[in-house]
Amino acid sequence: MVLDLVLIGLVIALDPLPVTGFVLVLSARNGVWKGLAFILTWLATFVGIIAAVLIMTGGQPPAPKSAPSTAALAAKLAIGVGMVCYAERTRRNIGKQRKSSGFMSRIERITAWSAAGLALLLQPWGMVAAGAATVVDADLEHAASYAALMGYCLLASSSLLTMELYATFAPRSAHVRLAKLRTWLEGHQEQALVSLVLFLGLWLVGKSIYQLTA
Repeated sequence: MVLDLVLIGLVIALDPLPVTGFVLVLSARNGVWKGLAFILTWLATFVGIIAAVLIMTGGQPPAPKSAPSTAALAAKLAIGVGMVCYAERTRRNIGKQRKSSGFMSRIERITAWSAAGLALLLQPWGMVAAGAATVVDADLEHAASYAALMGYCLLASSSLLTMELYATFAPRSAHVRLAKLRTWLEGHQEQALVSLVLFLGLWLVGKSIYQLTA
């Protein structure tokens, strides 16, 4: 469970879509406060989903080869296959001309409440679902499980937390560096997304098949 949560959390942290959106939120007027609203909603989503899963399992992992255990593995397999298909479709569309949208530019003028809503909109729900299917194996009788779950939430939010702290304590430097990051993401967003999603998808598929057939 721990390794899966580390990989899922790392991929979520590096996902270019929420990172790009958060950079734009920080660029808005009073961006630090709006960024805080974004992060609090982002973290609350992770905590809420984990809590819901733990309530359903009672804090006890299902027995190996049981129906709940098999269902969780099947869900992870399906999510992994979906990620691989999504990565391939995105790869094929790289470089194709797309109609520009004013959505991202409007982010710079959003309110704190809108920033909170944006955190929900930009959640990588496929990866979050993979994390939820992994949390099924958490055993709350051991402190290590609490540490793993807390670490997962913090790791998945680490890129946002880093940018928020940077913008808070070094606003001038952060403005310049985050602008460069935004420019880089706009030119490489799809390539980065394909690489991350494909990696995680293949990992989930391979490990789920192994555990289902072992």
